[in-house]
This record gives sequence, structure tokens and C-alpha cells, in this order.
Amino acid sequence: MNDPVLQRIERELKVSLLSEKLSLPDLTTLLLEVYRQKAARRTPAQVLQEHQQSRFVRPARVHPLEMLKWEMAVMSALPEQIEALVLSPVAPLGSCSVVAGVDQNWSVAAVRGLEVVSDATNVLALEASSRRKTLLKQNPKSRERVHLACSHRMLRPQFYQNSNQIPHFNLFCMVSAGADQGNSDFEFESLVLHLNTLLTALQNFWTQAIPLKLTVSDFPGKNRNQQIEDRVFQALQQQFPDLDCQHDPERTHGQNYYSGLCFHLYALPTDQEILCLADGGEVNWSQKFLSNRKERMLISGLGGDRVVGLQAD
Repeated sequence: MNDPVLQRIERELKVSLLSEKLSLPDLTTLLLEVYRQKAARRTPAQVLQEHQQSRFVRPARVHPLEMLKWEMAVMSALPEQIEALVLSPVAPLGSCSVVAGVDQNWSVAAVRGLEVVSDATNVLALEASSRRKTLLKQNPKSRERVHLACSHRMLRPQFYQNSNQIPHFNLFCMVSAGADQGNSDFEFESLVLHLNTLLTALQNFWTQAIPLKLTVSDFPGKNRNQQIEDRVFQALQQQFPDLDCQHDPERTHGQNYYSGLCFHLYALPTDQEILCLADGGEVNWSQKFLSNRKERMLISGLGGDRVVGLQAD
């Protein structure tokens, strides 16, 4: 506990006792009463002032009609095997930090043992793992795959140096879950499925084509470069011949997040800096949720605000 504010509160209130001794339901009851009393003391002027000053509550910069057009384009691009969902604004406490290895402070915690969704891929991963669990109960050798997607507005509390980064933004997410089928079949087929969907949606949405670059890495060093060339690059360039496909063996970002194949998708607008639109890859989350090393999962996310912003430019 290095934060001096937390150290002071700990000395005065013994925060550790609240976190260790109180059950989550009891803590929820306590916090609900604290916030009820805090809200009762607020004035309308104070509420208005916070609305004007808080970076979390300001409206998005994108036009709602353009965002709606993007969501229609990307949902229309979904192949029939991918099911689209409308997620709740909140998720179970620890939805990201427990399996993804990110700090809990990257999510806005809420009372009632919940948190505001900061990454919908984690929520889709929970739902996909739940469905895989049901399938495995019915057939312990089930190879049936689960493909889910959503378009959701995220809220993230961390500060960014880049002024273009905002606390809340749209993210289109996909998650595929299934069993290991050997020869990395699940991984490559899911990766191509996700990328094909994203590229089709972008192609359908932009009125003027914007050059795109795809980079693919393979963190464990499994020497799958030729498979990436044959099973990813060639498959995609048949439909998207102008797509710039490159290996990225030097990538280090996300090494503790992704467990194998991973990608970045960049936009290369004229006279503008390169803009990362999407990333994704293999994760071991379903293995953790289901305690089954044979489970496989691949995720992806694409920033809707950035896509709409490029269209506006």
C-alpha cells in the first residue's frame, strides 16, 4: 500500500479489516448506506459541477448516427456461426483482474460486488466458458465451438498521456471458445474468422478505402511462421488483396496477456499517423475458468470511436 491517501485511511479506519473480515454481502450493505448518506447531503449545484468536471461522465465525441451506422455495418458482417449479444453495463467483481492479469484499478468498482465493464472481451469469455461448461457436462469430449460478439461502451479509469484517449469508448469484441483439435486448427481458424469479420465490416463501412496493415506475432516461439503465412495471410489476401500482412517477431506488448498467436490491425490514413484499430489473440482464460488445459480461447477487440473518427476525417 504505497498510496499516501490509502495509508492515511488505513491508519484511521483500518481498511484491511473491511476487506478481510467483512463478507462481500456485508461490505455491500455498508457501502450502500455510506453512498446513500453521501448522496443525501449533495446539492443540485454540486451534481451539476461534477457533471461538468468529471472526465468519466462527459459525452462521447462521436456522432450517434455515425456510431449507429458502424454498429450496423459490423453486426451485418457477422457470419452465422457468431452470435451477437447485448451485455449488461456491469460485470462480476474481478472479471478482468482475476484471469487476465491486469490491475483491478483498471476497472471502476461498484457496490453490490460488481464492476463497470472495462473490457467486454472478458465478459464474453465468461459467457463462452459458461456455455462450454454446459457442453462438456453433456459430452466430456465435446468439440463444439462457441463464437460470441458484442458492441459495447467501455469505461476505464486509468489516465493516458495521449489526449485522444478517453475514459469511455465503443469496442466491438469477439470471443471464440472450444477444445484443442491439434495442429493449432482451432487457433488459426478462429483467428481468420475474427479478422475476416473485422475487415469485411471496415470495408463495408468506410466510403473511401483506408489502407490497412496486419501484424501477427506468436509469443511462445512455436515456430508457426509458415503456418501464419499459409493459413492467415494467404487466406485473407484472397479476399482483401490490398491488405499489408507482416510478421512481428519483435513484439513484446501483451506477452503476459496473450498466450500464443496475437495480432494488431492498423489504419494507415493519408497524412496522418498510423492508428491501431484492433488487437487480439489466444488467451488461457477458459482453461482457468474450467480447470481444463484442453480448452482454447481466442479474443479480439476493435475500437469503434476510432473507426467512426476516420470516416469523419
